[in-house]
Amino acid sequence: MIGLYVHVPFCRKKCPYCDFYSVGFREDLAEQYADAVIRNLRFYNEAYDTVYFGGGTPILLARHIPRILAECRISARAEITVECNPFEMDAETLNVLRAAGVNRLSVGVQAAVDTELKTLGRTHTFKQAERAVITAHEVGFDDISVDIMLGIPEQDLNSLIYTTERLCALPITHISAYLLKIEPNTVFGKKPPVLPDDDESAELYLAAVKLLKDNAFEQYEISNFARDGMASRHNLKYWRREEYLGIGAAAHSFYKGKRFAIARDLREFIESPRQIEAVTDDYPDETEEKIMLGLRLSEGIPKELWERVQGGLPLIPEQYYKIENERLSLTAEGFLVSNGIISTLLAHLEDI
Repeated sequence: MIGLYVHVPFCRKKCPYCDFYSVGFREDLAEQYADAVIRNLRFYNEAYDTVYFGGGTPILLARHIPRILAECRISARAEITVECNPFEMDAETLNVLRAAGVNRLSVGVQAAVDTELKTLGRTHTFKQAERAVITAHEVGFDDISVDIMLGIPEQDLNSLIYTTERLCALPITHISAYLLKIEPNTVFGKKPPVLPDDDESAELYLAAVKLLKDNAFEQYEISNFARDGMASRHNLKYWRREEYLGIGAAAHSFYKGKRFAIARDLREFIESPRQIEAVTDDYPDETEEKIMLGLRLSEGIPKELWERVQGGLPLIPEQYYKIENERLSLTAEGFLVSNGIISTLLAHLEDI
């Protein structure tokens, strides 16, 4: 079975740092969009063991998610995730999702400090986010992920410690901790805020890794941490180079051996009899992708892969990687400069 990703391109308000495709929410457009998703599901007619509604703000599509899932052939123990804005997580909406089969939530908290949330343009306070997570747990969700953003305006080590402690006290199983990246076509890109410098951001990232480990969240990917083996099964498909189908405007896929994307165009997606696939890679290099994606994971890559790039290892400082049980993986310090490390290694890719 493969994974299914559904992009939901609706938001109440665009965050100043966000470069994901989204438009203002309208109920009539949401209904038309759900109809188009269902039309495409019928065309592909696949079976799925993970489903992920990303966005945008997917919880805005909550009343249509039951009929979308009803069109899917889903395995009995599938992981079904919906990304949520805390402001939209009332008990009634959460019960609709739960009854439809959704069993995992990803909540965009970002910080526990209200001044930081305000600077990020978030519409919730931390108290509201905290209440939303608790409500979700009370409704019956026992697999809840939250986001933390690192290197944001006004953040320092003390505020990060506070955010981490407050979030780790909640009934959650997973944390995604992302360094803020300024994208050119965003509000922040056009008018950049004052941010921690590179050294300060690196310090915040390494501190987050340690703080989360101290709270029993084990790092399994550059930006992802889980308790009790509760890693995101869907996201692991991306990094383990397993197939997934993306449906919706701006969705990406790795499906039947090729990579393709759908245009960032809501109207085109709604009006097309089936979504228009723009192929981005007809014949992706399997070895290169396995190395590039595998080194994002704490488990790293096996000997048969790293032997093919070992000519580049002498160029990598020893504190950035380790070889254990015949697997090559990056350390937390290495994750910070992973793009450079991976580029260096791939430059020495050899046919064996």
